[in-house]
Amino acid sequence: MGHFVTQILDFLTGLGYWGIMLGLMIEIIPSEIVLAYAGFLVAQGEINYFEAILFGTIGCLIAQIFIYWIGLYGGRPVVEKWGKYIHLKKKHIDMAEGWFQKYGGGVIFAARFIPVVRQAISIPAGLAKMPLWKFSVLTTLASVIWSALFVWLGERLYSLGKSWTDIHELSKQYTVPFIVAAVGLMALYFLIKVLLNNRKKTKA
Repeated sequence: MGHFVTQILDFLTGLGYWGIMLGLMIEIIPSEIVLAYAGFLVAQGEINYFEAILFGTIGCLIAQIFIYWIGLYGGRPVVEKWGKYIHLKKKHIDMAEGWFQKYGGGVIFAARFIPVVRQAISIPAGLAKMPLWKFSVLTTLASVIWSALFVWLGERLYSLGKSWTDIHELSKQYTVPFIVAAVGLMALYFLIKVLLNNRKKTKA
């Protein structure tokens, strides 16, 4: 996992809950690693589980609102030019935009559990001028689940006598069902939208 990453985590968590929030806001390292490390500290009795989730959720939300604003005020050219600096590649943005156009605003919640489009999905929401309150509610709901899962996984690693650096190995058995459920949810959401649109056309 690298000595540099450990140093950053030590610095962030040294700031307490605010450090967890800051780590998720700037996301120098993946959010799941920050949250797992927080879970390790929870297991050691240094911080509280529910407060770790709270500050983790706030950090995730602020980060995503920032990305949403880039899409809203900067538009596609700005996103493509500067997206790489926040780990957003053009192909990821294209994929997220395609999903958003196909499934609509409801994809914001489900996509938070899917690798690659997790971060990028905020861009098309901004480009489409999705209401900020709706975007924030869906993002918050997903972020609570995401934060709770990885803080708990960090605790579990500690109880198994493993290092928090093993988070990717442990998380696979838990995140795969989330990914499957998220894709299924999007498919169901899309199906309902199609049926409702067809019903409206029939009445018209």
